[in-house]
Amino acid sequence: MALRLVDVYTSADDSLADLDLEATVLDRRVLSLETGRLIRLLVEVEHTEGLLDALEKRLDGTDDTRFVVTEVTATLPRPPEPEEEEERPADEEEKTTGRVSREEIYQDIADAVDVGWVHYAFVVLSVVVAAGGMLRDEVAVVIGAMVIAPLIGPNIALALGTTLADRSLLHRAGVVNALGLAVGLGLSVVLGLVLPVDASLPEIASRTRIGFPDVILALAAGTAGALAMARGVSTALVGVMVAVALVPPLVAVGLLAGGGQWVLAGRAGLLLTTNVVCVNLSAVATFLVQGIRPTTWYEAQQARRSTRWALALWTLALAVLAAAIWLAQ
Repeated sequence: MALRLVDVYTSADDSLADLDLEATVLDRRVLSLETGRLIRLLVEVEHTEGLLDALEKRLDGTDDTRFVVTEVTATLPRPPEPEEEEERPADEEEKTTGRVSREEIYQDIADAVDVGWVHYAFVVLSVVVAAGGMLRDEVAVVIGAMVIAPLIGPNIALALGTTLADRSLLHRAGVVNALGLAVGLGLSVVLGLVLPVDASLPEIASRTRIGFPDVILALAAGTAGALAMARGVSTALVGVMVAVALVPPLVAVGLLAGGGQWVLAGRAGLLLTTNVVCVNLSAVATFLVQGIRPTTWYEAQQARRSTRWALALWTLALAVLAAAIWLAQ
């Protein structure tokens, strides 16, 4: 079982002894510090979010309280296997998320949009490699470009910011996404200007044809990215799937535009736009299904309104794009 160590640093004269933690906490230690006390709680990962919410409510108003969540790779003696318990009434059943805590997801995604020049260097490298692979019609090279493309973090951050109505995260994710796409598109156009572009090559021609299977692929990519973040698993391989939906169409748009083939560039642009919409729409829906919500009632109300509007706008955009795809076919 996956475990987390929750450290509570506080000066409050509260050891949480009367807080009902038996159902969630596997081990509990209270240590005295010069500036207060440290309460260490060992908990299964799916209980972490509920525990943090309970602790925040209990210690609300204590300004110097800090919670630190650490992943536990091993512990001895091993935690006991859960015993089968008698069925309890629905209102007494313990609620678990089946995922990592909201705070862990937020921190991972916030780190993904706290980018520097290295992020954009990877965007440039992925575009160069993808362009080389597409112009030489080498699938393996194009796949290599998608491996190094750093696009999953900013796109999933946009979806999480929408779900939590976090304007700061939305702004940062939007800026990183826009700059990344602009850098990739600009470089692709330059490459299309200086290199001969054969639009009949399968790796390029396939990005100028769009159908409803492409929509399904992009929806699956967004769902996989959001699930990977919510479950705390490595996003390295899932990031390749997201890049499949974004990098080749982006490079195709730039190469064809640089080569003066505007009609084909427009079709590739339609594929790129559809994929961006589908990735974000499915990621927002996945976060909602996973039960990711803000902590307070007021924030939750704001998030619900924000999410409804976002889902409506993304769905409307997808409907318009679906009509365009139908007309293009």
